[in-house]
Parts: sequence; structure tokens; C-alpha cells
Amino acid sequence: MTGVLGARAMRGSLWLGLTNVLSKGSQAVVTLALAALLTEGELGSVALTVALVNIGQVVQSMGVYDVISRTEGDPKRVAGTVLTLSVGVSAALALALALAAQPIATAVGGPEAASLVRLAAVSLPFSAIGGVQMALMHRDLDFRRRLLPDAGSAILGALVTVLLALNGWGPQSVVIGVVATAVAQPLLGAAMGVRSVPGWDTAAARESLRWIAVVGPAAIVAILLVNLDYLAIGRVLGPDAVGLYSLAYRIAWMPYIAVAVVLGAVAFPVFTTLLRTRRRDELPTAVSRFTRAVLVLTGGLYLITALLADRVTLLGERWAPAAGVLVLLCAYGVAISILQVWYQAIKAAGHPRRYLALETAHLVAFTAGLMFATRHGMAAVALTQVVVAWALVALTWWVMVRSAVAFPLAELTRMGAGVACSGLLCAAAALVMTVVGVPQTLGGTLVEGAVLVLVYTGATLLTQRGTLSELRAVSPRPSRDTPARTGDRR
Repeated sequence: MTGVLGARAMRGSLWLGLTNVLSKGSQAVVTLALAALLTEGELGSVALTVALVNIGQVVQSMGVYDVISRTEGDPKRVAGTVLTLSVGVSAALALALALAAQPIATAVGGPEAASLVRLAAVSLPFSAIGGVQMALMHRDLDFRRRLLPDAGSAILGALVTVLLALNGWGPQSVVIGVVATAVAQPLLGAAMGVRSVPGWDTAAARESLRWIAVVGPAAIVAILLVNLDYLAIGRVLGPDAVGLYSLAYRIAWMPYIAVAVVLGAVAFPVFTTLLRTRRRDELPTAVSRFTRAVLVLTGGLYLITALLADRVTLLGERWAPAAGVLVLLCAYGVAISILQVWYQAIKAAGHPRRYLALETAHLVAFTAGLMFATRHGMAAVALTQVVVAWALVALTWWVMVRSAVAFPLAELTRMGAGVACSGLLCAAAALVMTVVGVPQTLGGTLVEGAVLVLVYTGATLLTQRGTLSELRAVSPRPSRDTPARTGDRR
């Protein structure tokens, strides 16, 4: 990899990848523990509570953290203003959730979750502070310092949750873990030297509010997309169905978080750096490389997850209905992983209104689908997710072409064909292992998973010879005419 920007992007991807492996790995442990220790209804109550808090976290930020990454002004002054805005909104939201917890929980079909919602609301102001710290690190691709506050707080929260759950605290254990994570994150961020003091700058506030006016609603739409299915299933099918569906969704969410969110977080500051340094013509190349990385990595992870979906019964036979839902959600996960990168390109290129329009179209289509599908069960909801998400992939590609950030369609086709070939070889290996009779035990599952990873990796290197270099080069080379930026902060 040549060029300062490319090296920083590579380092950022590796550090953020490690952070997510640790933080999301701890969440995976929590998911397994909850499946073993909670009933379907209790897990459903937890899912509804976390969904409401996630919506609150997005409302308090309204997408404004991106301003810190893209501003050409003093980032610390902008960060102080953003902190004031975000903490103020989060405090108001926490109070509103605490006061309206019972009617809100009843409205989404989980009245017993009201006390959990009140407790979880405490986390909002702390997550607002942590969000500003993360934005400052993202601007400089300084993901090394993110390791302790992000992964450290997640591991701490996971430990609190598992220990309390083992001691019979039930659903409360999860919410207390959420609060512990939120409180620890800004404290650990400050320990790493990332500090932001509340302040006010009128020009920074205007810039932030202009961004909020467009990207804020899009952020709210995005979080509704992630949580609307939980709310609809809870309302129509009840907490037990939410519990089954949420287990499948939690598992399907992991590759997206571990890969797509990591690369998307690195992609946005890379794209904006290209624009700030007058290298817009290199943006399609950068988008291509990030797309290939996301497609190859998440495609393999989701394929293997789908092939092993029936092993969800290792957590207990009561979870068997989640297997089919998990397979469908894997197809959905690939689509939203691609969208994660493409949306960053559209926003960075200065078209946040197009991003808002895409997210709104997704929400409208999904809501319409839910009105018909939810009464037909969890699988129908998951299938609706798949159909709508892939329709948005096609629409978003057209918008990227219009925004002059798309790479050649033939290149995208080759990427997809390569992943499909690797997937077929991987599926054939899974069929062979089924015929041989790999035991349906934890050990057998680990062996089968390891074999599938090896087959997919080998097949990918054979069918896409340039993949390895692309994954190592997720940023374009510096222009001959434009000196690379130096002096990146540590």
C-alpha cells in the first residue's frame, strides 16, 4: 500500500476491526448466555427495551457526529458545540422515556418492559459524550485509541450482564449491562486522552444544524429500519415471537457490525479526505475497493452462518424456529452491508438529501411490507427485509451513478460472480460434511465452521486473484499532483 492516506486507512481498518472483534465478540457471548438463561418472552422484553434505547441514541445525535469528521473548521470547537447539543437532547430524551415508559412499552406489546425502559434511559447522556469522543477519533482515522473505550466498555458491560444473569437477575441484567457500558465508555475515552469540553460556537452550531436538517432525519429513519420489525412483531405476535426473532437477528447482525460498520466508519473519513484534498476523481476507485472488501468478507461470513443456521438448537430446542429466520436474515445482511459503504460515499460526496431520500424510501417500503407480512409470522417479516433491502441496493446504485461516485457496473458484476462461485464451492463442502455425518454438537459445529472458512477463503483467492491486494488497499493512491496529507495526530 502506498500513500499516507492509504496507510492510515489500512491501520484504521485493522484497529477498528480488532475493536469490533472484542466488543462484538463480547456481545456474542451475551447472546449465547441470554439464550441459555432467559425465556423467549424475557429475551423479547429485552429486545424491545434495547430497540427503544437505540432509537433514543440516534435521536440524541441526529447524525451530527459526521460534522466533526467533515468540517473544515476547528474540529475541537465543533466537537464542543456538538457535545452541548447532544447531551442536552439526550437528557430531555432520558426524562421523557422515564415518564412515558409504561404507555410506550404497552404500545409496542411489552408492558412488562416499562421498568427496563426507565433504567435503560439513564445510559443516554453518557452515550452522547462517548459519541463525540468517537467522532474526534474517526476524523483522524485514529482507531487505535478507540480500542479501550469501545471494546473495554463493551467487555465490562458483557461481564456485568453475564454475572448478573447467572445470579438470577433476569432481563434486568441486560439493561444494567447497557448502562455500565454507556458510563464506562466516556470515562475510558478520557483516560486515553480524548476529551471534549462542552462549549458553544455559533458558526459551528449553524453548520451542525444544517447537517442535522438533512442527515438527522435520515439517521432516525435508519434506526427505525433496524428496530421496526421488533416493534411490529411485539405488537402483533407477542414477546415470545420477538425473543425468537431477536435471537436470529442478533446472530445475523454480527457480520454486519464486525465488517460493514468497521469499513463504513473508515470509508467516510477517507472519502471526505479525498474531497478536501481536491481528489474527487479518485472517489469511485475508493468506493470500489471498499465495496469489494465488504462483499467478499460479509458474503463469506453470511454464507457460513446460513449453512450452520440449524445449529441454533445447540442453545436449546425451543430456539429451533429461529433457524429459518436466520437464513433469510443472512441474505438481508449482505444487502445492508453493501448499502453501508455506498451510503457513506453518497453522503461524503455532498448529497445528504439523496441519502435521506433512499433511507425514507426503504422505511416506507418496509413499513408497507410489514403491514401485510407480520400477521403471517416471523419468516414473512424476514423475507420482507430481504426483498426490500435488495431493491434498495439496485436503487442506491442508480443514485451513485447520478452522484458520479459509482465505479463500472461490469466491475460490480465480477465481484458478485466471484463471491457466488466461492459460495457454491462452500455449499458443496457443507453438503459433503452432511453426507459424512458431522456430529450436531458444539465440537462438530466448530469443525464444520472451520472447514467452511478454509474452503471459502481458498476459493476466493482462486476466483478473485486481486482480492487480497484489494483488501489490503482500501484507499486510492495519492495523486501525483496533490501531496499526501502528513502530520496526522496520534
